[in-house]
Amino acid sequence: MNEMKGTTTELPIVEEFYSIQGEGIQTGRAAYFIRIGGCDVGCSWCDTKESWNFQLWPQRKVEEVVARVLESGADSVVATGGEPLSWDLDFLCAKLKEHGILTFIETSGSQPLSGKWDWICVSPKKNAPPLKELLEAADELKVIIHDRSDFMWAEENAEKVKPGCHLLLQPEWSRHQEITSEVVEYVKRNPKWRLSLQTHKYIRIP
Repeated sequence: MNEMKGTTTELPIVEEFYSIQGEGIQTGRAAYFIRIGGCDVGCSWCDTKESWNFQLWPQRKVEEVVARVLESGADSVVATGGEPLSWDLDFLCAKLKEHGILTFIETSGSQPLSGKWDWICVSPKKNAPPLKELLEAADELKVIIHDRSDFMWAEENAEKVKPGCHLLLQPEWSRHQEITSEVVEYVKRNPKWRLSLQTHKYIRIP
């Protein structure tokens, strides 16, 4: 998806909304979410497959998106996808920073970093492994556990992040009833990890 790079003043927006961060270290924090279309990772269990094809979504002017952020009263923005780093996000971050908005990103790490971020969460995927620069920049490593082989994948990536990076294991939602207990036991045996749950799905908010 490198052909999508360079469009900085407009982005294909799947959805945007003001809600509560439901997973990861920032769980419980109010934030404005911007879901950007386009993804070259294509996880079989993805819960936002509709976001993959960026051509399905209208191009929105970044200035207008930022205006809606300010209108919402949010003090932070989470860029997510799809894979948000399929796009150059320098302009988006610059406009948000002009208004003192904190910037957070949720990325697989499969694309080069753009934008200025207060918090980088990398959620690595096997079929499109994260770039070295993304793992080294990550403040949070959040690995989705779909089956037992994902624990080894998690450990492989944990060896590549910077000291102090938060390490989280998150049960894949479609199998959370079967896999959560295994994740709990793994965290108990390996306390460098923390458990992440998709609390927004439990309480049924966006």
